[in-house]
Amino acid sequence: MEIKSLGYRTDLFLLGLGGSELHDNGEYVVIRTPANPMFWWGNYLLYRTPFGPGDVQRRLEQFRKEFPDAEHVSIGVDTTDGVLGVDGVKEELLALGATVDGDTVMAASTVIAPTRPNTTSTYRLLSTDGDWAQQDELNLKTATMTVDEGYIEYNRRRGLADRGRVEAGHGVWFGAFDGDRLQASLGLMFDGAGLARFQNVQTHPDDRNQGIASTLVHHASTYGLSEGRAKTLVMVADPDYLAIRIYRALGFSDSETQLGISIPPSS
Repeated sequence: MEIKSLGYRTDLFLLGLGGSELHDNGEYVVIRTPANPMFWWGNYLLYRTPFGPGDVQRRLEQFRKEFPDAEHVSIGVDTTDGVLGVDGVKEELLALGATVDGDTVMAASTVIAPTRPNTTSTYRLLSTDGDWAQQDELNLKTATMTVDEGYIEYNRRRGLADRGRVEAGHGVWFGAFDGDRLQASLGLMFDGAGLARFQNVQTHPDDRNQGIASTLVHHASTYGLSEGRAKTLVMVADPDYLAIRIYRALGFSDSETQLGISIPPSS
């Protein structure tokens, strides 16, 4: 199916590798992840056009029709310029308790070494059960949402999908280690046609501001462009979070804005 957004195109590629189901309904694409119904951005609608007059309520109704048992709402817009829709749409969504995110999609065909690399950590692939157990724990330590029983189960299922992609040969997962302790990690998945997409770049709160993240991203990028034979590396970042400065310093350039709207169960 044709998707304009590089961010969503690589998102759907990753979800497909993890067993998600994609159905093109013309006006929108339905993305379902039966193995993890709590995964908001594994169970959503991706619309091909921005919001027009009256579309907010109509699209919410379509979401509820496609996902009658879902407690959340997640809707993407396949655009590259960050235009959400007609005047007043954002305010209407915010009044309903929605969060409107405009993530920055970044790309690089070459990378620059960090000016202050970390040389005390060891950088290698996750490979053992112990490594992946630490990855699950790191996900919880860096979570931006409330870590309750539901989130722990969501995280467990997400971890299984991530490991499954790696063990199926679709990509790799790198970690930075202090001895055997995982300090930071990221995934890098390959589409086989020249694109490599980063996943979940994260650093333990106790290990930040040491140059670990920039060194890890550079290490993985070098691998991706050489051994992985990628021509373009893709990263999606929060434009308001400090990590985006790290990616820019390494040679990643802003290429588009990826729009996503979510309403949590409490709303």
